[in-house]
Amino acid sequence: MSKYQLTRRGLLKAGVVALPLAAAGEGLSQESPKRNGSVAIGMATTGFRDYTNSRLAGELAKRKIRTVQLFLTQSDSNYWKYNGRNDLTALTADRCKEIAGTYRSAGIAIHSIGVYTNLIHPDEAERKANLAYFEAMMKVGGHMGVRTFITEAGHYHAEGPAPREARYFKEDVWKTMVGTAKQLAKIADGCNATVLVEPYFQSFFASAKRTRVFLEEVGSPRIRALLDPANLLELNDLEEMFAQLASWIDCLHAKDRKLHTRRGVPAGKGDLDYPKFVALAAKHTPQAPLILEYVGPKDYDQAIAHLRKTLREADLKER
Repeated sequence: MSKYQLTRRGLLKAGVVALPLAAAGEGLSQESPKRNGSVAIGMATTGFRDYTNSRLAGELAKRKIRTVQLFLTQSDSNYWKYNGRNDLTALTADRCKEIAGTYRSAGIAIHSIGVYTNLIHPDEAERKANLAYFEAMMKVGGHMGVRTFITEAGHYHAEGPAPREARYFKEDVWKTMVGTAKQLAKIADGCNATVLVEPYFQSFFASAKRTRVFLEEVGSPRIRALLDPANLLELNDLEEMFAQLASWIDCLHAKDRKLHTRRGVPAGKGDLDYPKFVALAAKHTPQAPLILEYVGPKDYDQAIAHLRKTLREADLKER
């Protein structure tokens, strides 16, 4: 017998050892969670700036939307500033509880709060101030009973001609961003919170793989992911997105985008394969709600109808 041959007993021993390694290597293709046949649908509040929280809660309840991702953009709680920070001093504990109670009394849960401050700014003092703002938002969420917060890396463009190499992809920016995320993880740990980072193809989190590698390097259960497939449509197929990020995803955005464009559009108005999207979501991330985004009073009924129709045709239930 050659030294490279194995006895039957040896093969069995080798198989016992190799099987977990093979399964890990194959990833979602072999070890995907079983599809449970249902997904939750929610609504981002960003597009309803002229609505009070009470009016919005009432409108959504009529349409049987039971989950929101809260952005403080409503006419009676306008405190949100994209890629920056705002003064939150008027958001007292009582006011926070009042806002949250408005939704909950209508049967609507607040899944998460959008923060979207700038974590990639080159000035250390600015990053520090934005982390302090993030912590203040976590305290607002704590008063509301909300423990999940959403952000991008943020955007920064220096004055003058654009550099040949995008700033997002410089080695020192990667290291700084990892360090900032680790600081954010410590803040989140102190607030018993979780932060979900959202990839976008023209940003620091430019692809599903890059986002996954970043999350692994940060190495904290407090920093996880929100997947918006429309944001990565230009660079990743749907299967790639879920293969890279499924184990990190706690929320999904449901909007759309035409290929080769920057502008997002409502669900069903772009090139995203929605039947495949909802099927993969139900199979791999059934716990993550699908939050409709980029819609407001004029088009949210149409987006809700499109998503519900897609679920029915995929033999999936809404919960």
